[in-house]
Amino acid sequence: MKDNFNVETKVADLLNPTLKVMGYRLVRVRMAGSQNKTMQVMAERVDEVNMTVEDCALISREVSNILDVANPVEDAYSLEISSPGIDRPLVCPSDYDRYSGFDAKIEMVNTINGQKRFKGQLLGMKNNLVRICIEEGTAELPFEDIRRAKLTLSDEMFLVATKSAEG
Repeated sequence: MKDNFNVETKVADLLNPTLKVMGYRLVRVRMAGSQNKTMQVMAERVDEVNMTVEDCALISREVSNILDVANPVEDAYSLEISSPGIDRPLVCPSDYDRYSGFDAKIEMVNTINGQKRFKGQLLGMKNNLVRICIEEGTAELPFEDIRRAKLTLSDEMFLVATKSAEG
């Protein structure tokens, strides 16, 4: 697992500058599988327009070229390019402000007030704390202690995604 994290970090560092110049933001790099490895590269457009198949193909060509030269992974792997989708992961502080008002699931590294998992409506960031409205009130979660977080499908999210897809 730690080896995957090191590879993912190295690959993200390699890809970020090129994707940024191309007008994309790297959302996540993830290595999956043990026998048949897959490198999943998730990106989005910085102009917040929905990703197209052409965007993914363009990114795939550039990423393939970069990885062929740098060769950060010793074993054979398949490359998979995708966009975040409706239940996107939340990976940087700006995501929590951008998706304030939407439902999310957050899993913490450490227990906070007796729990590690939180589900509720995002209220944005304040002083490096992710604020989320849960059943018991408002929880403030240290950003650096978040293991993983993602939006959850809700009626509101579905309506926003549908309107966005229609243009």
